[in-house]
Amino acid sequence: MNTLITALLSIMLSVAAQFSLKAGMSDQGVRAAMAQPSSLASLFTVLTNGYVLGGFVLYGLGAVIWLGVLSKWDVSKAYPMVGLGFVFTVLVGLMLGEQVSAVRAAGVALICAGVFVVARS
Repeated sequence: MNTLITALLSIMLSVAAQFSLKAGMSDQGVRAAMAQPSSLASLFTVLTNGYVLGGFVLYGLGAVIWLGVLSKWDVSKAYPMVGLGFVFTVLVGLMLGEQVSAVRAAGVALICAGVFVVARS
């Protein structure tokens, strides 16, 4: 598989993991557990939530796929590509109704410019 496609797949899995973890941590049962003093029961509630577990699985898959990227590209080329995760996260957030300020959008545009410069080098 093309290394760029592999990198994008890994990044997209990380983005999906973020939204899965957010869904899990927004669950009423998890929120109630987090409102209690720290305990093993609270930790168990969080770690057994399906969305939280799914988020960890997605992160794990993304990390394994990322190993393939690192085997072919220098870290100095590969790691800036992770910045695209910010872009994808903002885009998915917008689709889900999150508010994105002009300053945040400008920051994402700067990240895109940086990734473009690194990719061209």
